[in-house]
Amino acid sequence: MAEGLRERKKRQTKQRISDIATGLFLKHGFVTVTIAEIADAADVSVNTVYNYFPAKEDLFLDRGLEMTDRLSRWVRGRRAGESAADAVLRELRTLVESVSPTVGLFEGYADFMKVITDSHALRSRLWALQQESRQDLEATLREEAGADPSHLPELVAGQISWAYGTVFGWIGAEMVKRRPPREVSREALVLLDEMEELLGEQVLNYGTRATA
Repeated sequence: MAEGLRERKKRQTKQRISDIATGLFLKHGFVTVTIAEIADAADVSVNTVYNYFPAKEDLFLDRGLEMTDRLSRWVRGRRAGESAADAVLRELRTLVESVSPTVGLFEGYADFMKVITDSHALRSRLWALQQESRQDLEATLREEAGADPSHLPELVAGQISWAYGTVFGWIGAEMVKRRPPREVSREALVLLDEMEELLGEQVLNYGTRATA
């Protein structure tokens, strides 16, 4: 369904508020900047900011929902003959190889991470998003597997989340050193291959989609 004018304006307003807030956080720090200052800079009311972002942390981690259901979306979109882990590894390789900003491969990532490390609230929110992502993936695996009373969906979700989080975390640690994104990308691809070798056959073969 095509996006209507009202929906487009709301999306653009939300993005503008988030972009302005992020710029202020990067310049002054997360704790220092107030919602009132963000509203003033964006030329909107404080209530408008809260309507789009219920919590201050959401202004900086505005892609949290995408992060939460990313692994599940990859698993649901897996190809015929492809397992859940295969789909996640393939999608992650694609992002790393293309030097995608969505996995932290961009100039300025160190400044972005400094805002997070300097704020307990942001660190806590980021940890909560990671837990929500794992739980969401487990729910997706259970839904895809049907009536599976075993602990396999939980265990497989944990292993896939661990692999994804380890690669994502390694990229972040290297980018904080202000290394060139393409250089980090090349090394991350090697790490991905090593990670895949560590995953057992039961994890790698779990949830393989039937071929036609």
